[in-house]
Amino acid sequence: MNCPRLYFPVALLVLAALPAQADVMYQCVDESGHKSFSNIKSAAKGDKCTSIDYGSSSPAPAPAAKAAVKTPTPSTFPRVDDNTQKARDTDRRRILDSELTAEQRNLEQARKDLAEQEGIILPNERMQYKGGAGISGGKVEERIQPFRDKVALHERNIEAIQKEIAKLR
Repeated sequence: MNCPRLYFPVALLVLAALPAQADVMYQCVDESGHKSFSNIKSAAKGDKCTSIDYGSSSPAPAPAAKAAVKTPTPSTFPRVDDNTQKARDTDRRRILDSELTAEQRNLEQARKDLAEQEGIILPNERMQYKGGAGISGGKVEERIQPFRDKVALHERNIEAIQKEIAKLR
């Protein structure tokens, strides 16, 4: 093992692991309640700044958790009345139902196409054996796989639409 080659990466890891320290940090709260942290006390007019000392070697006690402050919804916030929301929910259900019907039709057609393709054996898919004719499974599978994929896609779409319909109120 070549030890001198390991010194530089190890030194980089040690340097990266050292925490950046500042002796004093400031927490500033503006009039609207937004908090900012900085190592420079440069509060804008009306901001309230308090210092937080991180320079001591002993860990500071954790501040007591405050209950979440509920801020009222601003009066300018757009609101939707109940009738409008019910109309939107009804439209969504109608759209999802029509998508479900279309996907079920598409799945039925994809299954018919798959069954049709499974019943067909093309001349280039036949293989000659000494004892008689056989079928080359690889060529048939390769040709039929896109039809199986299409059936699986429609099945997944139907499942997703049914989940969305189940989420509706």
